[in-house]
Amino acid sequence: MTFAPKTWVVGEVVTAALLNQEIRDQFNSFFATWTTYTPTWTSSGTAPNIGNGSVTGRYLKIGRTVFCTINLVAGTTTTFGSGNYTFGLPFQAANFVLTAVGSVHIFGAARWNGTCLVSPASATVAPFVSTSATNTQANWITNTRPETLAADAQIRMSVVYEAAS
Repeated sequence: MTFAPKTWVVGEVVTAALLNQEIRDQFNSFFATWTTYTPTWTSSGTAPNIGNGSVTGRYLKIGRTVFCTINLVAGTTTTFGSGNYTFGLPFQAANFVLTAVGSVHIFGAARWNGTCLVSPASATVAPFVSTSATNTQANWITNTRPETLAADAQIRMSVVYEAAS
């Protein structure tokens, strides 16, 4: 959990506590364990509901750089809603001109690979895959694209992006 370094002033007394805070604690944050969080799962149409499935996320934040993974596992009572899916991030993205690009994998009746995008100033990540086995154009993941999702289907994402703060 890194933070802005201290601005030292002339004549300031350096103490063990200050050294620990400014050097040890900053250094340790590079080796910290990942933090779990529960991402939101939303769509542009009818809302999905995870039911007895799970949506889990993990992240490691070093300064404003966020490493994030999200894993959805559908259960027997999961309803997939309709429309384009998005998933909540642990931190809002910086408002920068570039879009962060990560990877997404769907494990259903078949395996699908794609990309996930974090737009500038966004609080969500959007997964995209090929629209079908014969059309490699990328499009949003929905309840029926690239295939009809069912129990035990998984959506896995991994992205690195710059946080707003």
